Amino acid sequence: MALSRSARRTSRWLALATAVASAATIAAAPGATPGAPGVGDPYFPAMGNGGFKPLHYDLGVSYHPDSGRLDGRTTLSARATQNLSTFDLDLQKLTVDSIRVNGRRAHFTRTGDKIVIRPGAPLSRGARFAVTVVYHGVPQPLSGPIVFGSKYGWMKTKSGVFVACEPNAASTWFPSSDHPSEKATYDIRIDAPKGLTGVSNGRLVASGESHGRSWSHWRESRPMATYLATATIGKFDVRTGTTPGGTPIYVATDPTLPTGKVDVYGITAAATDYWSKLFGPYPFEETGAVVDDMPEAGFSLEVQSKPVYSAVRNETTIVHELAHQWFGDSVSVKQWKDIWLNEGFATYAQWLWAEHRGTTTTHDAFRKAYNSLPANDPLWKIKVSDPQRDTMFSHAVYERGAMTLQALRERIGDKAFFKLLPTWTAQHRYGNANTADFIRLAEKVSGKRLGGLFHTWLDTPGRPALPGN
Repeated sequence: MALSRSARRTSRWLALATAVASAATIAAAPGATPGAPGVGDPYFPAMGNGGFKPLHYDLGVSYHPDSGRLDGRTTLSARATQNLSTFDLDLQKLTVDSIRVNGRRAHFTRTGDKIVIRPGAPLSRGARFAVTVVYHGVPQPLSGPIVFGSKYGWMKTKSGVFVACEPNAASTWFPSSDHPSEKATYDIRIDAPKGLTGVSNGRLVASGESHGRSWSHWRESRPMATYLATATIGKFDVRTGTTPGGTPIYVATDPTLPTGKVDVYGITAAATDYWSKLFGPYPFEETGAVVDDMPEAGFSLEVQSKPVYSAVRNETTIVHELAHQWFGDSVSVKQWKDIWLNEGFATYAQWLWAEHRGTTTTHDAFRKAYNSLPANDPLWKIKVSDPQRDTMFSHAVYERGAMTLQALRERIGDKAFFKLLPTWTAQHRYGNANTADFIRLAEKVSGKRLGGLFHTWLDTPGRPALPGN
């Protein structure tokens, strides 16, 4: 079958965009065995993959809004962590056209949402390798009870797509090891019809137009979890600059949305600088926002370096998503059951922002939230430290998680508490951590035994007594 001229241009663009030359030879790997088909997360046992460590993704995606078709070419650079006979990648629904490992055609099979890849020769433990996947199809958003009952992932808008993938939808648009413990750096190139803007993570390296198409090349040089990657495409008004503290800022807003009273650019700049004082240095090269008209998405997401908002959100939402740049993006969970480390901290940041603005104290915000929930409220029944997959984003994870932090602050005092936060973000910068790690650090910083406090607020069903009662 002959390719059309347009298809040939797309193919050449994608090949140029993500070509990776590998001079590495595949050494003998005695006793090579298959990599595990998952990383062992109890909420998503099939997600992520064993046998290798992702290092860098080079993504090229070409989108055609009329048909919804995506043509993609992803090169993953990785390091084998065992003598590897086969390894897996996550890819949901899309069709694979070809796979090469270190430039050589590799055999592959599909098992559900897994691609099982067999290189021409086994990979030795410690060897670096590159796997290139060429694929196409119409990405479909995921749905279900997990994200407030909303669709999530790759979602069509009037002019393009809104891409927000937490927790398990990155693999609906690119092959990956789709789990937050599998971080890597990224180059993301987006090709779309002329007049549309593609926005992604990190810094804009280059952009332009040719043959009736527009393209942009983004680079995220800091390790990133797959669910935080985006390739949001649309008609945007773009404003760039720097925050008063000197952090570059990029805000893209759908011009069809009502302006409202929310200064997204101004709040983003102010919150980025304030959180940098409380939580430690801003962890990424750029801050910003993508504000799109996506009413079907009932949420916003802390996309790394540029949170995506499904409409013009309020100030509280903006400061919440920006706090996630430290708590969730730079310091990510080891397993999804520890999600309170993301959402509890970002909710508590809302209280800190109100305290900063002088509208209320965290002490009063805590008690207001506590008193609004009677003892028989379902919130008190969820185990925040292990809320289960379908309720991992329940109100309890947010509110009771934030209450836990205020209870901790009142127990150890402000001096220790505000030393703990930047110590936590520094100690696990660009890495992964869990609840036990946080408790150990809190005890070390404060010099107090805190196991009982955390057990009461995170593990024990029922409404705890207020601190001091």
